Amino acid sequence: MRRLIVIKVAVVDDQNLVLEGLCSLLALHPDLQVSAQRNHAEHIVTWLTANPVDVLVLDVRMPTVSGIDALREIRNAKLPVAVMLLSTFDEHELVLKSIRLGADGYLRKDISFAVLTDAIIALSQGQRWLQPAVTQTIACHASRPNNPPLYEFTQYETLSLSELEILRLVAAGFSNAEIAEALYKSAGTVRNQVSAILAKLMVRDRTRAVLRGIELGLI
Repeated sequence: MRRLIVIKVAVVDDQNLVLEGLCSLLALHPDLQVSAQRNHAEHIVTWLTANPVDVLVLDVRMPTVSGIDALREIRNAKLPVAVMLLSTFDEHELVLKSIRLGADGYLRKDISFAVLTDAIIALSQGQRWLQPAVTQTIACHASRPNNPPLYEFTQYETLSLSELEILRLVAAGFSNAEIAEALYKSAGTVRNQVSAILAKLMVRDRTRAVLRGIELGLI
């Protein structure tokens, strides 16, 4: 019998119907506990300090204080919480800004319940989660000649074919365990290869590796 690890979740969305729906659905998952909810992001740091959680699900577009502004406040306060941003749209400006501010995940609201819960669990384990559709939006932005590069760099070490394959699976949202299963490799081997990819691309996490891979035309 597996030990149940409860992940505490907070949800912030200015649309009450969406807020209640999300909380009701998340409450159905045996590993998730909705510990707090509200329909605005004002005084977000004070609220989260009083209601500590593992993962915050945060709407991007809200009046008064947006999800992006709330994310900035949370990161400036160095609160130990993973932040998943939800948006009806996937504008590349908001996606890039949220990632640069320290968002752990970004999903559109047209996702399935299974994808949302998988993403929340992944974030609680220290992973990042970018929806493939969002990744494609960033790729389109990076491919336009008049757009500035997502990152500035001078040189990087070439990835092997195996590392390229793993990077593309990371971009698709696969965890190390899922990549290991798909490629018939051990989890340790995949973990080491992901670390090598980060080092070669001169980035510190999986999300930035995907973004740099897109800019370099590797994905």
